[in-house]
Amino acid sequence: MAAQVVAASGTAAAAAARPLGGGSGADGLRPSPRLQLGACASRERWSGGAVAARGRRESQVVSVISRAPRTEPEVLPVSPDDDAAVKEEANFQHLKAIQQLATAANGVWSKPNVRRKTKIVCTIGPSTNTREMIWKLAETGMNVARLNMSHGDHASHQKVIDLVKEYNASHTDNVIAIMLDTKGPEVRSGDLPQPIFLESGQEFTFTIKRGVGTDTCVSVNYDDFVNDVEVGDMLLVDGGMMSFLVKSKTEDSVKCEVFDGGELKSRRHLNVRGKSATLPSITDKDWDDIKFGVDNQVDYYAVSFVKDAQVVHELKDYLRSRNADIHVTVKIESADSIPNLHSIISASDGAMVARGDLGAELPIEEVPLLQEEIIRMCRSMGKAVIVATNMLESMIVHPTPTRAEVSDIAIAVREGADAVMLSGETAHGKFPLKAVKVMHTVALRTEATIPGGETPADLGQVFKNHMSEMFAYHATMMSNTLRTSIVVFTRTGFMAILLSHYRPSGTIFAFTDQ
Repeated sequence: MAAQVVAASGTAAAAAARPLGGGSGADGLRPSPRLQLGACASRERWSGGAVAARGRRESQVVSVISRAPRTEPEVLPVSPDDDAAVKEEANFQHLKAIQQLATAANGVWSKPNVRRKTKIVCTIGPSTNTREMIWKLAETGMNVARLNMSHGDHASHQKVIDLVKEYNASHTDNVIAIMLDTKGPEVRSGDLPQPIFLESGQEFTFTIKRGVGTDTCVSVNYDDFVNDVEVGDMLLVDGGMMSFLVKSKTEDSVKCEVFDGGELKSRRHLNVRGKSATLPSITDKDWDDIKFGVDNQVDYYAVSFVKDAQVVHELKDYLRSRNADIHVTVKIESADSIPNLHSIISASDGAMVARGDLGAELPIEEVPLLQEEIIRMCRSMGKAVIVATNMLESMIVHPTPTRAEVSDIAIAVREGADAVMLSGETAHGKFPLKAVKVMHTVALRTEATIPGGETPADLGQVFKNHMSEMFAYHATMMSNTLRTSIVVFTRTGFMAILLSHYRPSGTIFAFTDQ
């Protein structure tokens, strides 16, 4: 019996669908070899979801039934070549599908026809701190403007905040959030008259004396530096761009041998592999920057080098005392934070996988595994998670990314990251707009391949105890199962935000009278 169907919107579909499912009884027709279903459309017109190959029905169908002469089924001989032919045909279709990606409507450089879910965080710096560039970044795909408080002063950051707020006032349908990223307890080298080139095997000294900067010695801004390092430690510059092996130390100096040479510049970031500096997570400078953020009503804080949950509680207590509605995002970038990962994320509003310093303090092969684990943990708790550092590093100087960088973005999206971040690419890179465009198109294309219909993450036992969480959880289940969007009416926006924590596959449309 040959059976072909076509999608339709008529009410006769229910009756027509029962014979296809093999129903019996008074309310159905039993299939017969003497019935033949007439062809009404080709397979290409099944995009509306008429009937899947295995009999699954996704929309209504109409069948045309006509009698056909009785024919005996043809018996074909079975041979070992049959299985090989089937596999060969399957491989051919797979390769054909890959070849057609170049001309697909949602190809890499085509205009997207859906809204991207993965957000893009752009660091604003000398390359992008003008009105024109901020407007263009927002139009290209930027969702969050990041202010790196390790560089610049309050006056320069105030200018950026004012420009972003000016854009938001005139583009209410595409509001850009503002993230203030604290400097944290960074250990940095001092100033040098000019960059110096060091070769492997040379001797070099770091001292806690201020104002030292020669070809053989440079000062460090951390008074306990000598106490924190031990003979045999590996000292990394800028996350491993250069490395020094600690050979000996005195009361105020650490003598090293250059292990991996390179060019040493002023104010370089220093790490000791496997160790964290014994500094408070929030320094006096950070508190000044946090107060600056409260005064300017920023949306997010990214807190650097968080080691335990107490730091998060301390900051949130301060924000409550100032009546400031600012989300706290913890940056996971130190070895000390890993044992306390669960409590840190639980206390915060979200986390950032800061892979640069994380890869400097831990073995680099652990970073991809930690990234996946942090994303999984954040999703299970309903927390936002950002993947950062070296996403498109080559585009600081080159107009196109490496293929590995493109794969890095795609992997982060597929693992479930809520946002991906650009640092030097947009802060001081030569091609900031192209970098955002690449990140936008790669994320959008990857999202189109992620299957929907999965069960939403079980956010612990919370939804069992609160009615609103229960509604959000089951609404997400229905949306994923039916592959539909969710419409929510809200006064405060709480329910829309709660729904987003469960990450439904469909779009959330929030309506409010406020």
